[in-house]
Amino acid sequence: MVRRLVWTAGILATVVVLALAGLAVYVARTWDRTYDAPLPEVRISSDPTVLARGEYLIYGPAHCVECHSGSFDALEKLSEGVQVALSGGLRLALGPLGAVYSKNLTPDTETGIGRYSDAQIARMMRWAVLPDGRATVEPMMPFGNMSEDDLVAIISYLRAQPPVRNVVPANEWTLMGKVIKSFVGVAKPRKSINPPQTAPPQGVTKERGEYLARYVADCAGCHTPRDPNTFTATGPDFSGGFEMEPLATTGVDQTVWFRTPNITPKAGSALMKFPDRETFIARFQKGGRHYAGSPMPWEAFARMTTEDIGALYEYLHSLEPQDGPVGEPTFKKAG
Repeated sequence: MVRRLVWTAGILATVVVLALAGLAVYVARTWDRTYDAPLPEVRISSDPTVLARGEYLIYGPAHCVECHSGSFDALEKLSEGVQVALSGGLRLALGPLGAVYSKNLTPDTETGIGRYSDAQIARMMRWAVLPDGRATVEPMMPFGNMSEDDLVAIISYLRAQPPVRNVVPANEWTLMGKVIKSFVGVAKPRKSINPPQTAPPQGVTKERGEYLARYVADCAGCHTPRDPNTFTATGPDFSGGFEMEPLATTGVDQTVWFRTPNITPKAGSALMKFPDRETFIARFQKGGRHYAGSPMPWEAFARMTTEDIGALYEYLHSLEPQDGPVGEPTFKKAG
């Protein structure tokens, strides 16, 4: 009997070792693999109207500047009207998965997008695939169905900026991060996209609001409950509950985290704190950052037009009410 138990335990141990070895080999081969995603055809423009559109998107609703400015402290300059360079290098923590660094979006030929073609940049935005063929974290790149004219405007504006040399560190992936990247869908390219040729026109409409909330401003990316280890959605879009680290700015308590609010029209939600559209618009344009370290890109959103903020209000109020967090968005993260 004892001999049989020892034999059985030996077999189980062997199976476990072989399984772990197989997992290790699979992760080693796949966590940083490259993908053959399509290279969209893009024709950039020097038309001042197109460049102005790109500038508005980058420093406004698409809030590219919030991550690619190189420093969260630089956002203070942005709120003062300074056009901060998009030189990258900002460390974006991903909890137990590691951290990624925002890329240099200036046209520097050695450290920025001057090394890449317009098609490679478009592929990154469309398919969440970097110029070297590796996938990025898809919820951080929500532009799959951004319109063709908006995509062209952004790339055109980036190409027109002065080059800034800034060597960005390589991303830092923990062992857990590598395992997760090998398996979860959000760390792989998009499977399909269906971008329109033109964006819904600016106006206080539900259609414009949905376009902004899903494919430009990434409201769904943050205001959706997600597994903290895989970033996979665990509940309805816009219902809140995603836990986020505070911005790494000077003087901010890094143990005070944020739980994104519910922005569906549920009684008690953050959305329902605003009695009307005008109050909602004023919060974006004049309210500023109420909580030190809040990851909400208030500086960029303050630059949005009245029509675009109003469109978000109309779209969010058209959603089905969903249960979500109530009360203060901050909480003390256990060490």
